[in-house]
Amino acid sequence: MDLSGHNLSAKRIVSMSELSVADIDLILDTAKAMKGISEREVKKAPTLRGRTVINCFMEPSTRTRTSFEISGKRLSADVINISGSGSSLTKGESIKDMMENLEAMKPDLLVIRSAHSGVPLQVAGWIDCPIVSAGDGRNEHPTQSLLDLMTIKETKGKLSGLNISIIGDILNSRVARSNLTAMKTVGCNVTVCGPATLLPRKIEKFADQVTTCRETAVKDADVIMTLRIQRERIGQAKFPSLREYSKHFGLNLKVMEKARKDVLLLHPGPINRGVEISPEVADGPWSSILEQVTNGVAVRMAILYLMTGGVRQN
Repeated sequence: MDLSGHNLSAKRIVSMSELSVADIDLILDTAKAMKGISEREVKKAPTLRGRTVINCFMEPSTRTRTSFEISGKRLSADVINISGSGSSLTKGESIKDMMENLEAMKPDLLVIRSAHSGVPLQVAGWIDCPIVSAGDGRNEHPTQSLLDLMTIKETKGKLSGLNISIIGDILNSRVARSNLTAMKTVGCNVTVCGPATLLPRKIEKFADQVTTCRETAVKDADVIMTLRIQRERIGQAKFPSLREYSKHFGLNLKVMEKARKDVLLLHPGPINRGVEISPEVADGPWSSILEQVTNGVAVRMAILYLMTGGVRQN
């Protein structure tokens, strides 16, 4: 696939609202090509040799952080990893000073993850270095949304016209926010479902259907995405107990019997087995949860390539 001559219209990726349909298509097409690198015996290409990527993770992460690091290294970039606890933020340095100092070292790209909403966008206003958000607070997680779209398209062969249900903690989920924007952009019909206390106000403006009934959300869905309870972001109890939540909103074999036989099941991780999803469902025939992780590497490789102007190697 020849992608030469094609460029992203966006100069940063901090929100899915900044990406056009053409941008999304380009990223997914590039990711499809990049996926082959991870399937080689020697998982390496010289595409980004001489480029420097700094991964600045000021919030704990397993999949996203490792995925960005692997992505850069598989394309031969020089990858620097910084954690909040291992940085001068612990000495009182401001985020602004930290980012300006990092830019002064002339990296080609900064990947930023923060527990506080809006930090990547704020940083993009301070420095000229290209920025990619790896998730910020309750706000957005654009690269997760892109890997979700890739997984759906691989399995279903299309995006437009699909019925997608997102079930769980919609209120506190940055994944839900990015996916609501992205899925509407590419023409999906999106249903959100969860306890009334975990549904944002005015959510009906962003979703095609809003329900507190799990069975309604599952019934006609082509894709079901279940989300964990964001306990680290919930200040007070929003439901009686995790057991009660699982009883009414968790996905189990009995619930999946009401779904379409070819339904696709997604989860952005980390999974809380026995809460939002049973082990039998997480490991069942509907699940593409591990394929999401695989596609996360491909999508982030595509983004690093497109954002840093790498030269394609056939």
